[in-house]
Amino acid sequence: MSINKILVTGANGQLGWELSQLIASYQNFEFIFLDRSVFDLTNLVQFENSILSYAPSFIINTAAYTAVDKAELEKELAITINTLAVQEMARIAKENNITFITFSTDYVFSGNAMHPYLTDSPLQPINFYGETKANGEIKALEINPASIIIRTSWVFSSHGNNFVKTMLKLMKDRDSLNIVADQIGRPTYAKDLAHATMQMIVAIVGGKKINGIYHYANTGETTWFNFAQAIKQNAGLTCTLNPIQTIDFPTPAKRPAYSVLDTSKIETEVGIVIPHWEDALKSCQQQLMNDIKR
Repeated sequence: MSINKILVTGANGQLGWELSQLIASYQNFEFIFLDRSVFDLTNLVQFENSILSYAPSFIINTAAYTAVDKAELEKELAITINTLAVQEMARIAKENNITFITFSTDYVFSGNAMHPYLTDSPLQPINFYGETKANGEIKALEINPASIIIRTSWVFSSHGNNFVKTMLKLMKDRDSLNIVADQIGRPTYAKDLAHATMQMIVAIVGGKKINGIYHYANTGETTWFNFAQAIKQNAGLTCTLNPIQTIDFPTPAKRPAYSVLDTSKIETEVGIVIPHWEDALKSCQQQLMNDIKR
């Protein structure tokens, strides 16, 4: 039986790292993890030879420019990584019969909706980061309609930098914190997203046709303030949390007020069962505690 090779970019990021923890669970696949030192998304010239040298059946592109505020200044870099590199990988995948999976964001939407965004809801980013991700989606699907794009939101993990780890550190260091309470979304545990991605790949190997745009985020919606409250409660911390409005915490890049993703497509078409964000958060915080004890 031939073993399918999976090339994963962004090996040191939250999702790339979580995928690396699944190797033992998917022994019918050979994983190749590439970080920035060996696969630099700003060096488009190297892409083709580098990818083809590994002869993968799948590319999972977890690498991205995710510094939302810095993107307002580092526009060329954000475009190169989030738009041009994605387009180039999609082209190479099409020309070499490789399945291409890449990830996008809830920030491709305006945040003005009153109900969860569907996979075919109109794109209307309100910051430059969101614009580069939206253009990456468009370019990838134009050049390779078989591309798989998974939009996600509010990603956290026991690895890397994210809201959960930042809050835990700040809550231990400070007596009180101000947390934005008027932005609503769905947190996503990168571990759960990694499992979902592999479930899609297993389905594809089994003959299921999967392509186009999907949404994945843990079930349930919340605000950053309530998210922080849950982190505090799970950790048994005493820091006082104060709810504030977005207008009270100005940032270089605007944030969507409501960016809840409708995940019904991936649930029904792929048969993925998605855990609630509160359960996912408890699992993540338990993992962090286990890591400290080691």
